[in-house]
Amino acid sequence: MSVFAAAMDRLFTHASMAAPALWISATTSEERPIRIIRRAPDRATDFGAGRFVSDTTVVDVRVADLPAPRPGDVIVINADSHVIQGEPLRDRERLIWTLDLRPA
Repeated sequence: MSVFAAAMDRLFTHASMAAPALWISATTSEERPIRIIRRAPDRATDFGAGRFVSDTTVVDVRVADLPAPRPGDVIVINADSHVIQGEPLRDRERLIWTLDLRPA
């Protein structure tokens, strides 16, 4: 295990950095508990001469916890369900998935 992988593991197990969630497969209904780091950046979208700012929900998940997330899978955070939209992206080290979510 690399030093970077060990650091990521510590971040995802730290109670104030990461939170528990539940992943549910859209195709098989398989469920798996995961740990996530939640972000909520504003996203600016240009439309003609206008510009719209919208709230987003983005989470990071360890590849070790969730090897193959797919669009349409559900992530349950507390009592809120979210659907993965778009293709999941991995970081350069191939340790972390970044998932763009929308409310279910």
